[in-house]
Amino acid sequence: MEFEIPNMSVALPEMFILGMACLVLVIDLFLNDKNRIVTYLLAQAALVGAAMASLGHQFGTPEIAFSGTFVRDGMGDTLKLFIYISVFVVFLYSRSYLQARNLFKGEFYVLGLFGVLGMMVMVSAHSLLTIYLGLELLSLSMYALVAMNRDSTLASEAAMKYFVLGALASGMLLYGMSMLYGVTGSLELSQIGRGVAAAGSGDMVLVFGLVFTVVGLAFKLGAVPFHMWVPDVYQGSPTAVTVYIGSAPKIAAFAMVMRLLVDGLEGLQEHWQGMLIILVILSLAIGNITAIAQTNIKRMLAYSTIAHVGYLLLGVLSGTQSGYASSMFYTIVYALMSLGGFGMIMLLSRAGFEADTLDDFKGLNERSPWFAFMMLILMFSMAGVPVFLGFWAKLSVLSAVVEAGMVWLAVVAVIFSIIGAFYYLRIVKLMYFDKPEDSSPLDSEIDVRVMLSANSLAILALGLFPGALMGLCIRALGGA
Repeated sequence: MEFEIPNMSVALPEMFILGMACLVLVIDLFLNDKNRIVTYLLAQAALVGAAMASLGHQFGTPEIAFSGTFVRDGMGDTLKLFIYISVFVVFLYSRSYLQARNLFKGEFYVLGLFGVLGMMVMVSAHSLLTIYLGLELLSLSMYALVAMNRDSTLASEAAMKYFVLGALASGMLLYGMSMLYGVTGSLELSQIGRGVAAAGSGDMVLVFGLVFTVVGLAFKLGAVPFHMWVPDVYQGSPTAVTVYIGSAPKIAAFAMVMRLLVDGLEGLQEHWQGMLIILVILSLAIGNITAIAQTNIKRMLAYSTIAHVGYLLLGVLSGTQSGYASSMFYTIVYALMSLGGFGMIMLLSRAGFEADTLDDFKGLNERSPWFAFMMLILMFSMAGVPVFLGFWAKLSVLSAVVEAGMVWLAVVAVIFSIIGAFYYLRIVKLMYFDKPEDSSPLDSEIDVRVMLSANSLAILALGLFPGALMGLCIRALGGA
């Protein structure tokens, strides 16, 4: 029997991130608090290096390695690039925020990098086992990050809820995967696809396996009715952790949906399409309506996340190539908007003060007209106001659903989008028409101000020229 040496270059970005995470962990042990900036710079260098390793392969022919458990393709490389960008921005926004709260520790960056590794494994998974490994690596990193502020009872409670509910969801996902393995006799996604075609979509064990798998996916995305953890975790975590959880992991969760439902279980589309329709309607309804009642902006953005997950799934349930591309476009756009939204909360925060209520945004235009305008761009984009990037994202998933013949579902999504516009526009009203409760000048580092401005202006620029990003998504998924 010949032992074939696997092609290690396929997993070069993953190996680089793993090596750098271990290096950061060791070096951080020998640094005192004054030199902690070295940890930060090394973590950022790890992301830049991984991005260069991924770019070297961009849109090459898909390669499957490690006995069929790992795939490197256009979708994977593109999503990984946006994961690096998101986490790079998160680390940059977080530095001064963590320093002001005495939380500027190496653990944040080490756990952040291990989380990135988990996301990368999920994105490139070609086997049920690899998906689960990546998911657990990401989840365990996030549980620890949420609980990082040990002095906060709110953070400890949020981490506990997240951990317990996450363990339940992981168990359900694993149970579903074991059923799929039982019927198809394989863990590899392409072979599962062939096994599903052979067994037929009427096989009850397969359908039950699919149900448990979709439950696990819905929890990780934060779709209703598996959304219970989202508002508590968003509110309870330090904002630096909230911005991490609210951006890059959503990109990895989209990849997980694509790998499982499209690559592996496309033969069961008639079943998972119906399940996703229920998740979409519930997420749009509860996310948008409950967000209106919130006074804490982090909770409001958590419910808005739940609603955005509904829109994201619209493209997937259409079951078409253009639908998948529009869903990928939506995921990337949402991650960029989420980074900006939570970045603004960190900009307004200072030592001993969290700007996490809606009232903290009152009169922002008087304190800083420029950043009030940046927040206006972000809120208009999230609300889906025309010419802003969020509008094109919503339009692309809605047209995919209409093309699939589900006009009624598109109408429902539009109605809830109009309801959702209220709570975004309320923040604009507070910034421009209310008197500030706190008139102190904004105190933040120049790099945060520059990145936040670039983040918001990128959303405006991409809104004026959305074709480039959409074209990238279509090409990544193997379209023309």
